[in-house]
Amino acid sequence: MKALSFERNGRASYGIMQDGSVREASDDFLLQHPDLRAVLEDGALAGLAGNISDRIFKEKDIRVLPLIPNPDKIICVGVNYRPHVEEMGREVPEKPVLFVRFAASLVGHGASIIKPRVSDHFDFEGELAIVIGRNARHVNRDNALEYVAGYTCFMDGSVRDWQKHTHQFTPGKNFDRSGALGPMLLTADEVPDPGRLSLTTRVNGQVMQEGNIDELIFNIPTLVEYCSTFAELVPGDIIATGTPSGVGAARTPPQWLVEGDSVEVDIGPVGCLQNTVCEE
Repeated sequence: MKALSFERNGRASYGIMQDGSVREASDDFLLQHPDLRAVLEDGALAGLAGNISDRIFKEKDIRVLPLIPNPDKIICVGVNYRPHVEEMGREVPEKPVLFVRFAASLVGHGASIIKPRVSDHFDFEGELAIVIGRNARHVNRDNALEYVAGYTCFMDGSVRDWQKHTHQFTPGKNFDRSGALGPMLLTADEVPDPGRLSLTTRVNGQVMQEGNIDELIFNIPTLVEYCSTFAELVPGDIIATGTPSGVGAARTPPQWLVEGDSVEVDIGPVGCLQNTVCEE
């Protein structure tokens, strides 16, 4: 199943993508579970496909929202592919390198991502993100995938000069609407082995990044175990798993995003997240 959050005529809602169209959840289901985070909190995701209304929309008739518009936590993993570690001149980490994003720093599929006016070093990072489906605390990696509701695409727009002000990444990763999440949640039952997924990032149609998820230094079960040890993960939490090599900062000369650029993060069955860059 592919679930998504969207807005139509100023009203936020959600539903599923089926046969190329968006089908909205039924009124009763929406009343019981007002957004996708609530669906996950209530353990109702499996029931979504059976509670669909006759309201069917084309994607052009809706505004796709960030998949989980109101997550409790967005945890991002840095330098989690060896080639990316090498291109950034860093050492292979002994533990996951983590930073957080704020919900306001993300937009949905099809929306504009904003290049901040204070920097010309705006970079792209395509990533696979996991969505937590139930409360997870002190989870063992052996059964960690049982806590994953599904998978989606993530564009970790990075303001590199602000990222490097100190050893803390936070400023360069949280400019308003600088990243994107979506378009859909591919439920975990359709992804028996996330390590077999592959990721491609394109800028203006040109392939810039390619990677296989099984190349992660810290794989998804390890990340769930680690993150659930220092914090309780709750339904709707996002963990962005890291980006492959090929980012703009590592190129000669560097290739920064500018107004009008199109960025696509394509993870095959998980979906293709597309956004256009605009100036602040």
